[in-house]
Amino acid sequence: MRRSERHRTERPDTWGGPPGSRRLLRLLRLRLRLRRQRVRGAFVAATVSLGLLLTACGGGIGEDSNDRGGSKAREDNGFPAPAPGQPTGPPDTGGETGRGEGDEGKGELRETAPSADLLSTFALDVDTASYGYARRTLREGRRPDPSTVRPEEFINSFRQNYERPDGNGFTVTMDGARTAAPEDGFGEENRDWRLLRVGLATRPAEDSRERRPAALTFVIDVSGSMAEPGRLDLAKESLDVMTDRLRDDDAVALVAFSDEARTVLPMTRLGDHRGRVHEAIDTLEPTDSTNLGAGVTVGYRTAVEGLREGATNRVVLLSDALANTGETDADAILDRIADARREHGITLFGVGVGSDYGDALMERLADRGDGHTTYVSSAEEARKVFCDELPRNIDLTARDAKAQVAFDPRTVDQFRLIGYDNRRVADEDFRDDRVDGGETGPGHTVTALYAVRVKPGARGHVATATVRWLDPSTRVPHEETGGVEADSLDRPLWGPATARSGLQVTAVAAYFADALRSGDGRWSALPGALPLRELGRHASELASTTQSPPIHQLSTTITQATTLAP
Repeated sequence: MRRSERHRTERPDTWGGPPGSRRLLRLLRLRLRLRRQRVRGAFVAATVSLGLLLTACGGGIGEDSNDRGGSKAREDNGFPAPAPGQPTGPPDTGGETGRGEGDEGKGELRETAPSADLLSTFALDVDTASYGYARRTLREGRRPDPSTVRPEEFINSFRQNYERPDGNGFTVTMDGARTAAPEDGFGEENRDWRLLRVGLATRPAEDSRERRPAALTFVIDVSGSMAEPGRLDLAKESLDVMTDRLRDDDAVALVAFSDEARTVLPMTRLGDHRGRVHEAIDTLEPTDSTNLGAGVTVGYRTAVEGLREGATNRVVLLSDALANTGETDADAILDRIADARREHGITLFGVGVGSDYGDALMERLADRGDGHTTYVSSAEEARKVFCDELPRNIDLTARDAKAQVAFDPRTVDQFRLIGYDNRRVADEDFRDDRVDGGETGPGHTVTALYAVRVKPGARGHVATATVRWLDPSTRVPHEETGGVEADSLDRPLWGPATARSGLQVTAVAAYFADALRSGDGRWSALPGALPLRELGRHASELASTTQSPPIHQLSTTITQATTLAP
């Protein structure tokens, strides 16, 4: 495993060619992107033509221009580093690519058409709501709808022991294993498949006494559906406990919404005013319908009115997200509060509740609202989120964080990113800091798992992973890079070493999500996938070895799933 190395980078400069060249360059890049997926043979000729044309324009792109993002153009082993910095991305193509005529037999396990340059780019995501909601539905004797199953949220529900940085930003850890050894009886089709894990970690969560003050606006759903036990009653109890645990210099505002929204409590510094907060919480009662759009709009307005300089300003939305009146489209709701998000950096933390839950709406709000989501279904989970995790993880350590993995064509034949379906980013937008990424805080780990088919007898470099983020205070971009060799992926997946490293629980979570999505034609089965009963056995062994309550919970959840027909 290669140790990670940090690069401080400045914002990319604009390309210095003559007038009109930049537009022409974009157009040619787009044409090349489409053409190389249809006619592979034409790609080389088009690339040569592009180089001649740029030379004729008089500006040229020298070696220095390729390095404006701050990363070396090539790694020491000669393999191209992830995409060099570009001034902007090409014209919008809707984020979709089609499979070319010459791609039959290649990339059949990819969830999008394979890229000729073997790049994979995505925005970071620390959501866990999908896993929490799946656990609840299985506990109630129902399998979750496959559309609500997001593998990355299953995977990221389990914190990993990656090495952590001293300050803001990330460390990069890469490892992996064989999906199955030939003697395991999975057939020749799995012989060359590996699971490759890219692990990113932020600095540890600090003592709450050392963080910046917080200004938290709680937007609470008090519609009729919140009367169900385990919804509003759970929220009120958790908010009461959290109010007593926050610091005196923290501030809290409270907004309630049903068919309309109202500010119950303006931004109030806790200090000697905790009694006012408790009184406001006690007034919350379920009524009428769910105008979530009004709640979010008034919530952000209240947050802006109570904005505190030098504090972490955040909106916390607690709802079953079953919007049934007013604006119900996530993008339209977010357009209403765009200025508050962009100008003031106010992030959104979504907390889902209820047996009937608007998963898609809540996820979209959080993704576009520069935040993340979780789901709670018990008093224990609610206390953990509101009383332990939220006060400790109020700070941000990175904004607009994106990751890009470059696979070596000399050793890799095929790859598939597991999950992150809604977080994909165009490869050329990796260093365009205007393109939205993900936000992370202290104590977070982010894991991306790939199924990688290596070439027979592959040796040497397999992949390079780079994470790019903006400093939450200065908005200066930074990068961290790591790499992995073929021999680091050659150990058996179900051996003792992978159990100790946490790779096994990552694999179990991924295979479990994959099993819950079976039957949905959008995804094919992962290489080395196990029957649920055997997967449950591995989870049970891990729970026994690690004595980890979350892994024990995973084992129980898989057992519940085995009793339900797909």
